[in-house]
Order: sequence, then C-alpha cells, then structure tokens
Amino acid sequence: MALNGMQIYKLLPRKNCKECGFPTCLAFAMKLAQGGTEAEKCPYMSEEAKAQLAEATAPPMKTVKFGRGDTEYTLGGETVLFRHEKTFVNRPRFAILFSDTMTEDEIKTRIDHINAIDYTRINEEMYIEVGAFRCESQDKDKFTSLIKNVTESCPKIVPMIITENPEIAKAALDISAEKGPILFGATADNYEDMVKLAKENNLLLGVTADGKENLYELVQKIQNAGYKELLLDAKSRNLKGAFDDMVNIRRTALLSGDRTFGYPTAAFVCDMSTDKMMQLACASLFVEKYASIIVLSDMDYAMALPLFALRQNIYTDPQRPMRIEQDVYKIGPVDEESPLLVTVDFALTYFIVSGEVERSKVPAWILIPDAGGYSVLTAWAAGKFNAKSIAKALKEFDVENKVKTREMIIPGKVAVLKADIEDELPGWKVIVGPEEAAALPNFLKKYKEQNKAS
Repeated sequence: MALNGMQIYKLLPRKNCKECGFPTCLAFAMKLAQGGTEAEKCPYMSEEAKAQLAEATAPPMKTVKFGRGDTEYTLGGETVLFRHEKTFVNRPRFAILFSDTMTEDEIKTRIDHINAIDYTRINEEMYIEVGAFRCESQDKDKFTSLIKNVTESCPKIVPMIITENPEIAKAALDISAEKGPILFGATADNYEDMVKLAKENNLLLGVTADGKENLYELVQKIQNAGYKELLLDAKSRNLKGAFDDMVNIRRTALLSGDRTFGYPTAAFVCDMSTDKMMQLACASLFVEKYASIIVLSDMDYAMALPLFALRQNIYTDPQRPMRIEQDVYKIGPVDEESPLLVTVDFALTYFIVSGEVERSKVPAWILIPDAGGYSVLTAWAAGKFNAKSIAKALKEFDVENKVKTREMIIPGKVAVLKADIEDELPGWKVIVGPEEAAALPNFLKKYKEQNKAS
C-alpha cells in the first residue's frame, strides 16, 4: 500500500539539513509521496526505511527486463490505463513464432522476414526483437538445434523459450542463457523447477494458467517462493478472451493496487487466427491494450510498417512531439535540377509531405530546418520557422552544392515568408507552394513541365 506524506515523514530522521534540496523534511516527504523525488536524496535515512519506502512507492506494475547488452529490453512499469492520463513508458515487443515441427522452408522464410525488417523511422531503429521458440516435438535435440539455427541467423533477436518441460528448458538455456532469454512455461505442476532455473540464470519467467483465477493463485505461489520477475499469460487464445484478460489484469494492478497481477502480459496472436491480416489487426489492438510481448506467426515488411508506426506513436510522450532530424532528404533519384521543398521537422508533417512527393513521381529534395518540432503554422507563429532558420539549414547542409536551380518551394500557408527568405538568401527565388500537401503531386508535375519548357 502506498504511503502518504505524513507516513513518510515519520520514517525520516527529521534533521532539516536541507541536503536533500528541500527546506524541511516535511516538504521532502510530501514530494516523495507524489513521486517527485527519490528517497536516496536523504543522506541520513536508514536502509530499512529506504527499503520500506521503495516497496511502498514502487509502481503498481513491476518493471522487468530481458535480453542482454544492446538487446536488453524493459517491460511493465506502467502507472495509468490511458495514454491521455500520462505517457506510456515501456513499449511492447514483437515476437515471431518458431516451432520445432516446422519445415526447413517455413523456418527459412521467417528468418528472411526477420532480417528484412530493419529500418529507421524518426531516429528509432525498428526490427523484430524476439524469436518465440515453441517445443512441440518434445525432442530436446531438435528443439535446441532450432534455437541455435535461428539465433545464429538472426543475431538481434532474444529467444523466448516456450516449454513446460524443465529438462528441455534447461537444455535450451545451456545454449542461449548469455542472450538473456525469456523462460516461458511455468505452470502449477512445474513452477518450482522453472523458478529455480529462472533464479539461477536471472531470467524473466513466463507464467501460464487456465483463466485469471488460476493464474492469480499461481502467481501468489511463485511470489511466495521469492521470485518476482514475471510475465503473465491467462491462456486465452481467442480475441475476446485475450482482450478481457489484458484489460482486467491491468485494471486489477493499477486501480485495485493488487500487485499479484502487477506484471506485464503476453498475447499469443499467432494462435488467434491463421489469417495474417487478422493477426495484424489483433496485434494492433494489443499494442494499445495492453500486451508487453506480442507473438505473431510471421511478419513481413508490409505488416511491420503499420505495427511499428502505431507502437511508436502510442509510446511517445504526447507533450514532446516526434521530430525528424534536421537535414536535406532525397525523395527518389534526385539530381542537381530536382526541385527543393522546405517544410518543418514535425514528423507527421514530414511523412505527409514526403508521401505526396513520392506519389507525384517527381524526384525532389526536402530541406528540414530546426522548427521546434511544431507543425507549419504553429512553428511560424512561435518564430521557429522563419527566414533565418531556413537560411541556416540551407548552408549547414550544403544545399547550394546539391541544387543548381536556386529555387525553393515553401508551404503556401507561410507565403508571408517569401520576401524575408529572398532577402536572407540573395540569388535564390522562393516559390509559394500549395497550402495542402494533397495538392503537391499536381503542383510538382506542373513545376517540372514549366522548367522543361524554359
């Protein structure tokens, strides 16, 4: 149960030394109760009091980790049900399913898809993070061979070992423990052995049971055994049941403050449908509510684009807009005669503009100055998108040596900048483009024809 400010105040040494940065111990206690500071800032607090405070002020959903080094990921730690209340912090991770009963061709296809999905969007590298290995043959050698084959072919993925057999799990860990895999398959019958394996290797343990009631009881037993690095699965394998599990487990933890269900969850979308578009729809739902590991049968590049974009949009601070890195970007096979467009660094604006430029089939340069991450009109009104910022970007990114036309196209909504830019950049001609990005294809085609005629 969370402590209020007065309860925390009673745990403090009450020296009023101001070394914590607050004028009184009471002020420090009140701020600590709100989560606005850390107990470690009090140099005189006892270790016992710190431990008690850490337990009482921890998020109702535990933060857990899996993987190692550059491929270590954090799950859980969420404090709200809805993104408009506060930012979601630890994004879900996507897994591709492999079974040791699959054919070599099926395995190779999925490996190829995993390796093909690796791109950067708004300064974030996007790729498949997890390989979910399901032991269906009950053949230890066959299962370990599959894990070794796929992890060597896809070095970025972290294994998720799915088996309820502790001996097979141990064999799989012998070849993959250094990757920090998820050990998935603790049940009411085997949890003691699985907890032992997870403790020995410091792993995230997947706990599964038929229904939320049975899962709740099993989690209590595992917590009593001294292990709390858990990933939950109430075993619903249809959309309605799984959605109910995700929402109610999250609500139990966050609204009721019951930490028995205060752990991240897994959604096995791969078992909900054989149709890949239905799996895409299910995965989209669970990105929002509230899976932390989403397992799909497969994912090609076309499926990855909308899923990764959705995840990035939801798990980005709404108070800090997504920004494109300032630079000059090439759309299509540009040359020094290609048109130069200027727009802002607000990610949504850039992707709309670049998409319309691609649709026009006219190769073009897009210059992105520092506009504070705002949309066109907002950036202009805030004084961020102006002649000086555009001129600075043009020189910084050496545009004059890339474009020989000495013409730039600005958004129609800021036509007022035309004279200022031409004053700031002698020798350059500013052309006022359309007010809406949807009109860019026709505008660029006409622009290209006029340049050819001249």
